Amino acid sequence: MRCLRLTQVASIASLLLAVVLCLQADEAKFDRAAFDQSVTKAIDYLRTHGQAADGSYSAQAGPAITAIVTTAVLKHGRSPDDPLVAKSLKYLEGFVNQDGGVYPKDSKLQNYETSIALICFAAANREGRYDKLLAGAEKFVKKLQWDGEEGHDESSTYHGGAGYGGHSRPDLSNTQFLLDALKAAGRGADDPAVKKALIFVSRCQNLETEHNTTPFSAKNPDGGFYYTPAAGGTSQAGNTPDGGLRSYGSMTYAGLKSMIFAGVKSDDPRVKAATQWLREHYTLDENPGMGQNGVFYYYHTMAKSLDALGQPTFEDASRQTHNWRSEMLAEILKRQKADGSWINETPRWLEGDPNLATAYALLVLDYCRLEKSK
Repeated sequence: MRCLRLTQVASIASLLLAVVLCLQADEAKFDRAAFDQSVTKAIDYLRTHGQAADGSYSAQAGPAITAIVTTAVLKHGRSPDDPLVAKSLKYLEGFVNQDGGVYPKDSKLQNYETSIALICFAAANREGRYDKLLAGAEKFVKKLQWDGEEGHDESSTYHGGAGYGGHSRPDLSNTQFLLDALKAAGRGADDPAVKKALIFVSRCQNLETEHNTTPFSAKNPDGGFYYTPAAGGTSQAGNTPDGGLRSYGSMTYAGLKSMIFAGVKSDDPRVKAATQWLREHYTLDENPGMGQNGVFYYYHTMAKSLDALGQPTFEDASRQTHNWRSEMLAEILKRQKADGSWINETPRWLEGDPNLATAYALLVLDYCRLEKSK
């Protein structure tokens, strides 16, 4: 092997120095003490103010909030055998039905509740204790997915999507929960349900391609995502003057993440267009297009999506580089209440419930860890 030239040695040394300086900069931006204090206060709030005697959180809203909170607590190092977690897991087990779904009687949110519960039990699974439950839940949510069995083949805008049930049509939010659950179950891009979901996700994008020939794609071709093209099409951000569906932040991050989980590559026009929309609307001040509506849902979806991209920084449309983990950490810490909780003063989509908002914030903090940026 030939000896390295002095210029090569110098180049390698410079690269190593740059890496060291970058890591030192990240260390400086990441306040470990503030992070730990925030998490401790939040979990203490949930323990003393959030959890009921039966292990539930906000039981009046169904089991999903309990599952989200429990997942968040598990992500921050609590064991499934920790009393705080164990009580909640036992509570959730009480909603397991013979069909494999995890939902209360007469629920109209079966996909949402079962998908969220599957993610929770997957995070708590130790030595196969929940293998049977997870298999049943996976089979159940796949059965709920709209496809030919419900009379919706690939030509239908319903095809591949998942919905709450009450609205009788699929939407991108529920479809991302389905894909998150399938990922937690270990399924990848080759899974038939994932492939079908990608068909629906692609049709939720304001981008006209061979994957999306819906009328909405040409009316507002900005590359972002909206709620659903089914049943006449809906965007929570409203319509354009010509009947197009406005893109908004939380759904665009949901769409991007869903495509990545479904195996779509970074050079695909769908990923490029979604990323460009997000570059043009990068912000932590609000949920773009929705203001403060669903802002904690937005933060969680944003963090999960940027983590899936695998990039420690994100460049906005003005070419400003953002250390998104550091910026998100600062925003979340700024919004925390003195008692350790979070709450959205704009209470739409249950974010006025401090249990749910605090769970979302804890999930975001998990993605903000310094070690995840390296």
